[in-house]
Amino acid sequence: MKFSVASLLVLLPLLSQAAAVTVPNLSTRQDNNRQRGGNRNNGGNNNNGNNNGGNNGGNAGTGGNPQTSLTLDPRVIAKGFANDGQDVPAVGQVKSLTSTNNFINFCLTQPSLPITDGKQITTGSCNPAPIGAIPSVDRMPSSKFTFPPNGGNVGANQPFTISMAINNLQTGNFVNAQNNYFAAPQQLNGQGTIIGHSHVVVEQLTSLTQTTPTDPRKFAFFKGLNGVAQGGVLTADVTSGLPAGAYRLCSINAAANHQPAIVPVAQHGSLDDCVYFTSGAAAGANNGGNNSTNGGNAGAGNGAAAGGAAGNNNGQNQNQGGGRGGKRGQGRGRGRRFFGSPARN
Repeated sequence: MKFSVASLLVLLPLLSQAAAVTVPNLSTRQDNNRQRGGNRNNGGNNNNGNNNGGNNGGNAGTGGNPQTSLTLDPRVIAKGFANDGQDVPAVGQVKSLTSTNNFINFCLTQPSLPITDGKQITTGSCNPAPIGAIPSVDRMPSSKFTFPPNGGNVGANQPFTISMAINNLQTGNFVNAQNNYFAAPQQLNGQGTIIGHSHVVVEQLTSLTQTTPTDPRKFAFFKGLNGVAQGGVLTADVTSGLPAGAYRLCSINAAANHQPAIVPVAQHGSLDDCVYFTSGAAAGANNGGNNSTNGGNAGAGNGAAAGGAAGNNNGQNQNQGGGRGGKRGQGRGRGRRFFGSPARN
């Protein structure tokens, strides 16, 4: 095909216009491609976000069971924990520690302490388990020794049986003290009563008039009463008796995981009982004149102390807590009996 000069002069302006249109479109496509590439990277970030969300969702869900979820359910957040209590200051009142997440990570603030993790750690620990269910004021536990009586006397080194009446405690519930110590919240039965067990501890005194505090690490006799109360009474056999001397006998009423019983109000009578007694005729004669005075103070002056020392006494039985004693006699279940100071690892 032959083109004349006149034809070429007509076509050249058209080709120039086409070239001018094509080049900008190409540049725009390249720029768009670069942006799309960036968006693809962002998409990758979004995928990471989705993965994280999925993992978190999986942890939170775990089949929809809040008891296996690793996420705090907003329905159980105690909003009052965010208040330090100083809205109305009072003399001697200090600020409370506060939290907006139920203190779920509180033990991270105690880096020097190991997690309790169900163990009796004698050097101290941090326990993440919540307190749990708390009974009504009508279901607060209480106990009273029926033998030996306050100011009573037993034969030196002669076997005898401690007996204690107990109320508002579903006795006979005792978990493994080596693996589950303080490892679960306090629980209530269908009647709103604490599910747990009791203990008795005998500490030797210098005399019935002793006024110095005792050392919770030392005791003459200890027994966990993991049997069910018979007729509302728990018993513990002191098979070897006690040497002549003066003694204090106290109860330690506890929930199933060995934590001291928790009740709903600050002002209440003692949840435990204490009595003072002597062993041996000589000790009884020497201290007889003091029995009436100390007897009146036993419940009031030391009942609260027994309740306050409950955790300390429980905490010292690392090696004995899971053991079993001999038969308690009279068909009243089994217990754990210990003489002297607790063994140490």
